[in-house]
Amino acid sequence: MERFVEDYQKRRLTDRADIMTAINILMSQGFDEDDLLGEMTKVFYVDLDAFNEVIAHH
Repeated sequence: MERFVEDYQKRRLTDRADIMTAINILMSQGFDEDDLLGEMTKVFYVDLDAFNEVIAHH
């Protein structure tokens, strides 16, 4: 995910289904689980509680 956006342009990523979709896309591109949050926060404001819940069940 090589897209960098200004903070004021970031969408909020709070829905668990959307977070799971982002995780699946990144993992299909070869990112490790440890790198997911860093990559996602380059593009989105990520709900950390929702992210942790999704990643725990992944």
